Amino acid sequence: MNDTLALVHVDDTLIVTDKPSGLLAVPGHGEQGRDCLAARVQARYADALVVHRLDQATSGLMLFARGADAQRALSLAFARREVDKRYVAVVAGAMHADEGTIELPLMRDWPNRPRQIVDFTQGKPSTTHWRVLHRDASTTRVELEPLTGRSHQLRVHLQAIGHPIVGDALYAPPEVQAMAPRLLLHASALAFTHPVSGEGLRFTSDVPF
Repeated sequence: MNDTLALVHVDDTLIVTDKPSGLLAVPGHGEQGRDCLAARVQARYADALVVHRLDQATSGLMLFARGADAQRALSLAFARREVDKRYVAVVAGAMHADEGTIELPLMRDWPNRPRQIVDFTQGKPSTTHWRVLHRDASTTRVELEPLTGRSHQLRVHLQAIGHPIVGDALYAPPEVQAMAPRLLLHASALAFTHPVSGEGLRFTSDVPF
C-alpha cells in the first residue's frame, strides 16, 4: 500500500489531512479498494477513526478522530452543523448572480448507484450556499458552503441548476467532463471547535487547480 500522507494537523484528539483527487477516503471493493486515506492514516496512527468522507474524485481537507470519544464528539459537531466546510469548484458556464442558495432534496438513484438525484417526494432536505470567485468566458470559479452533508450534494446541486462541475464523470455531460482530467472540486477549509480544549480551529488547503 502507498503510505504517502499529507498531514495538516495532528494532536492527541484529531488529525487533519489533505486528500489527493483519485484516492478513496475509506476502503472500497476488492484488492484495489484497500488503499485509501483511512488506511494510510491508520497505518501511522492506529487510533484514527473516520468522522466524515470526501468523494474519491474530490481533493482537500479530511478530518479524523483519535479514539471513540473524539469520534463521537466530532461526529456530533457535524450532525449539529457546527463544522464550517468550504469548497472551491470550477463549473461550466457563466453564473449570472454573484451568490445564491440551492435548496433541492436529494436521494439515492437506486437503479444507478452511486448516483444521487433530486426528488421532491422522498429526498432529504439539502442546502448549499454558493458565491462567485471568478468568471471567464466558459466557466465560473465558485466557493461552496454545504449546510447539509448529503452524498454528492455539491455535484448534484450544481448540475441541477445548469452549472455542472468541470471534469465530473458522473453528472456532467461529456463535453464538460472533457474540459479537465479530474473533478474540479476541492475541500478548501474546515473550521470547528476542538472537542477537548474548546479552542476554535480553522484549517485551509490551497486549491490545486
